[in-house]
Amino acid sequence: MLVRAMARWLGVAFVLSLVAAISHADESLDAGTALARQVYARPDGRDLSLRLRMTLTERGHAPRNRLFYSYRQDLGGGNVRSLARFQEPADVAGTGLLTLDTPAAESAQWLYLPAIKKERRISGSRKGGRFVGSDLYFEDLRDRPVERDRHRLIGTDSFQGTSCQVLESIPSDPDNSVYSKRLSCIHPETFLPLRIEFFAGGKTVPAKRFTVSRIKRIQGYWTVLDSTMTDLSSGHETRIEAEAVKYDQGLPASLFSVQTLTDPAQDKRFRP
Repeated sequence: MLVRAMARWLGVAFVLSLVAAISHADESLDAGTALARQVYARPDGRDLSLRLRMTLTERGHAPRNRLFYSYRQDLGGGNVRSLARFQEPADVAGTGLLTLDTPAAESAQWLYLPAIKKERRISGSRKGGRFVGSDLYFEDLRDRPVERDRHRLIGTDSFQGTSCQVLESIPSDPDNSVYSKRLSCIHPETFLPLRIEFFAGGKTVPAKRFTVSRIKRIQGYWTVLDSTMTDLSSGHETRIEAEAVKYDQGLPASLFSVQTLTDPAQDKRFRP
């Protein structure tokens, strides 16, 4: 009788512990999705123009500097358009990247190379390609809706003395991303990612790390002014500093077209 009672108690205890574990997992998933939605929906303007300084650092080599402009337009509902245009140095001047993001389909990207005076479509298989030799992949320059990943809140951490919430994001479709997982350290008030670790191929150590060094509220919007992407295997770094920022100037839809991409003069009047 005692043995049978113990067995029943242990069985009930096991079931209760299993239910508690599943409930906790569901709660962490729900909290993770909620946090991911807050990050995605944080106020960042209808449109944005930036003048940016890119510094490429490699061991044993002198730093290389590049100046470029970035334009973004958010139409809502996951429809985002962006254009990047390089001005310096001369060997990349005029180079541009146009990205059109929609929630229902994979992002469309075109790269314009002035040397051949022709644009070319970036195929989905090349989303892991490096953008102009930097540590940014083409995928890093695409908008990523919340629904494309499974999100889980896994705890808290600190970054440069600031407390943050750690969000794990795993692609719902493994073929939809070059990354197998991302761990983001989210500022609890601004909802800006202060640090993101990118994992690839299911490995347990990150391949790249993105860190934010400076943020500032500009025109009412929290803005990243200094950030670095690091390739953790090679030590190669790409630092991006914002030198000028302008929100909500009413950028036209025509700015985000292949026609404008192939004509560097057309975006000059929208520079900040």
